[in-house]
Amino acid sequence: QVQVVESGGGLVQAGGSLRLSCTASGLTFDDYAMGWFRQAAGKEREGVSCISRDGVKYYPSFVKGRFTISRDNAKNTLFLQMNSLKPEDSAIYYCAAGLSRWWLGLQENKYTYWGQGTQVTVSS
Repeated sequence: QVQVVESGGGLVQAGGSLRLSCTASGLTFDDYAMGWFRQAAGKEREGVSCISRDGVKYYPSFVKGRFTISRDNAKNTLFLQMNSLKPEDSAIYYCAAGLSRWWLGLQENKYTYWGQGTQVTVSS
């Protein structure tokens, strides 16, 4: 049984930092491309970052330079370091896994397994 569990969310002031973690079990982690997505209240879910199993990364413009995705295949864990946070970064953040040798991008339908999400709130 595959489980994907996010942690590390919380309340932070604008300009602050948070580090999210995502642990996956029940799968061979280093066979999977991974992604971070977020959904703010009343908005569509959007992709935040993704990383291939070999470490190729992608960031959309609205987080580039502020967020860093990384993975530790030995620990089946994905990370998202978020710096210079803004109130508009407030959302539930989700981790997702997709079986692929290559980079998957930020299309949600490419990812098979999803976590329950962790809340990030940035106060102004």
